[in-house]
Amino acid sequence: MIEIAGLTKRFGPIEAVAGIDLAVGRGEVLGFLGPNGAGKSTTMKMITGFLAPSAGSVRICGIDVARDPIGAQSKLGYLPEGAPAYGDMTPGRFLAFIAEVRGFRGADAEARIDAAVEKTELGSVLDQPIETLSKGFKRRVGLAQAILHDPPVLVMDEPTDGLDPNQKFAVRALIRAMAPQKAIVVSTHILEEVEAICTRAVIIDRGRIVTDATPKELLARGPLDEVFRKLTTGDTARIKEPAR
Repeated sequence: MIEIAGLTKRFGPIEAVAGIDLAVGRGEVLGFLGPNGAGKSTTMKMITGFLAPSAGSVRICGIDVARDPIGAQSKLGYLPEGAPAYGDMTPGRFLAFIAEVRGFRGADAEARIDAAVEKTELGSVLDQPIETLSKGFKRRVGLAQAILHDPPVLVMDEPTDGLDPNQKFAVRALIRAMAPQKAIVVSTHILEEVEAICTRAVIIDRGRIVTDATPKELLARGPLDEVFRKLTTGDTARIKEPAR
């Protein structure tokens, strides 16, 4: 459902993403990990069509993002870093705007908004200006707009950032519930999230994939924080490979 081939992004002399090849299928929750500056957010922006690649291609449900961005984005839900929204709007008005942009009208739009609000537990702040909301509620507004059209592909950059423990639990449960029918990519710096929700983990460093494994395979090498540190500092010689 997500096909990435030779994806590259250069900013002048800096190669932020260096030829990534990756495929994500239905039912997979891919944890996308890496240190700050590794190229995670840049890769996700190219997957969603927000940023044009210097080379390579991305296909969403078979649709080339560069050739048919609207077609590809109709199959995609995107929660970007910071979840930008119109601060003077209320969550209710913002979600109505998103529904209209997505082409929904009348009872269909109302039903989709109601479902997104229920899933993200936004009912208590629906009529409050977004700019006055806490970071956690703003994040949930961003998540609600990403899932409003029930897309087959979800790309989420730090979906639990700013949430309290109860909110994190609820969002992780929502991701697990949606996972069987979707291909989901989750960028996170919270290693416990890999164990909690991911079926697969890809770690990148300096724009390149350094490992692609299941959480179980990573844990077989040692504690996740230690494995992550070694993989992203070039210290791979001391990592014990999992038994096959």
